[in-house]
Amino acid sequence: MNESAFIEALKALAAHPGARGFEDDCAAIEIGGETLVLTHDMMVEGVHVLPGQDPADIAWKLVAVNLSDLAAKGAEPVGVLLGHMLGDGDARFVDGLREVLETYHVPLLGGDTVRGDARRAWGLTAIGRATHRPVPSRTGARPGDTVYLTGALGAALAGFEALRDGTGGDSTAYRRPRPLLAEGRTLAPVVTAMMGVSDGVLLDARRMALASSATFALDTAAIPIALPEHRRADTLRWGDDYQLLFTAPAALALPVAAHAIGTVLALGDAPLLLDGAPPAPDDPLGYQH
Repeated sequence: MNESAFIEALKALAAHPGARGFEDDCAAIEIGGETLVLTHDMMVEGVHVLPGQDPADIAWKLVAVNLSDLAAKGAEPVGVLLGHMLGDGDARFVDGLREVLETYHVPLLGGDTVRGDARRAWGLTAIGRATHRPVPSRTGARPGDTVYLTGALGAALAGFEALRDGTGGDSTAYRRPRPLLAEGRTLAPVVTAMMGVSDGVLLDARRMALASSATFALDTAAIPIALPEHRRADTLRWGDDYQLLFTAPAALALPVAAHAIGTVLALGDAPLLLDGAPPAPDDPLGYQH
């Protein structure tokens, strides 16, 4: 089974309303007058991080990508649970974990450790508290809304290439992404739908459109990129930038700086239009396992 088919199979087991039909970045569970927002992400050596990468950077990224999911729900972090595979550089991993947790004022609440002979993997569960209800989801985009992106894409791609190739270029955006927690909390009361861009803006826009039963018509030239223009196609299909992709009424004065990159239409023959045409059927649009 590929990733999409496996997730479809899991949907039959996710009957609890907090699972949001597996159409979102996070679960949202109402408890005692509060809404808890929960998410879990994993990283694998050689897939999400380069072999031999500094374990301190791995720890930072593991926490940051989970906090980015909370940011897309406008949630305030409450704590994290860590799953760690023991191996070389564990002391450096702890150093990086301490740094990222202190930076974002997030407590470590528990977790589990294992040792194995396979390629190393790490997992983290982040728990947040909703600051606005209803909690933003992927499902609320409506025809007439504008599609927005909080910032430029491509710095993570440039950082990955610099680190992989040993050029000495700035690799910070790839190694230590920064979750947009404040922006997410500010946007939560006004957006109709929101998610973090982790697998490429085109693929994630298609996912949001499908969840919202709508068509997203994107103007690819309007999507801001941090790389030269000849790298645009690569940039739009690259993940790891963790900008916020959201929709809002067209006439709304936004409370944060953002770039208008498209329009929400009633669902047509395709959930995604790029410059007026659907992408080619064999275009992966972004990263898929």
